[in-house]
Amino acid sequence: MNDLDPNRSPLDADLLARLQKLPAANIGDVQDRLGMMDAGISPIWPGARIAGVAVTVLTAAGDNKVIHAAMDAARPGEVIVINGMGDMNRALIGELMGEKANALGLGGFIIDGCVRDGEALAEIPMPVFARGLTPAGPYKNGPGYIGRPVAMGGVVVQVGDVVVADADGVVVIRRSELEDIVERAEGKFAQELAKRQMLRQGGSPSLA
Repeated sequence: MNDLDPNRSPLDADLLARLQKLPAANIGDVQDRLGMMDAGISPIWPGARIAGVAVTVLTAAGDNKVIHAAMDAARPGEVIVINGMGDMNRALIGELMGEKANALGLGGFIIDGCVRDGEALAEIPMPVFARGLTPAGPYKNGPGYIGRPVAMGGVVVQVGDVVVADADGVVVIRRSELEDIVERAEGKFAQELAKRQMLRQGGSPSLA
């Protein structure tokens, strides 16, 4: 079932460009260190990074039928965020779906579950964050839903929320708070850069 709003708003290009420069950790810092998925959801390949608007998917464990439909429904730049019930027995996507997502211009996948073809996903490159890798393929029977709120690694994600992911993990930003969070995270990032430079020069800045 597809509950996506066809009139959902795209992410402002300037805000996206600013988000792409920010570490997930600094975004989490200015959100009172909340809104971050647990450490089990991590990059499948080194250097993977995501910044974009979430399209949410809820699927039966080990089944990817609805994920194919979500990819077709998503817009370029959007990120497919999948509650796969944390299942570690079957991969929900692999290299062929990664190639299709790349051709569609999608921003990546964040999956509470497993994937396969990790090396091929890196070569595409298609950024994927998940709980792990397994060679076991998925079933394609359903059921599943697109566009409903999902629980992901201890965080609720809704369509339109913004997700940022890097080597440290995944953070979720409510769309209504995005501009404020970006501005504050930029300040935090600049502050930390200045402190790092002081430390390299022999200074003693406060690390609080």
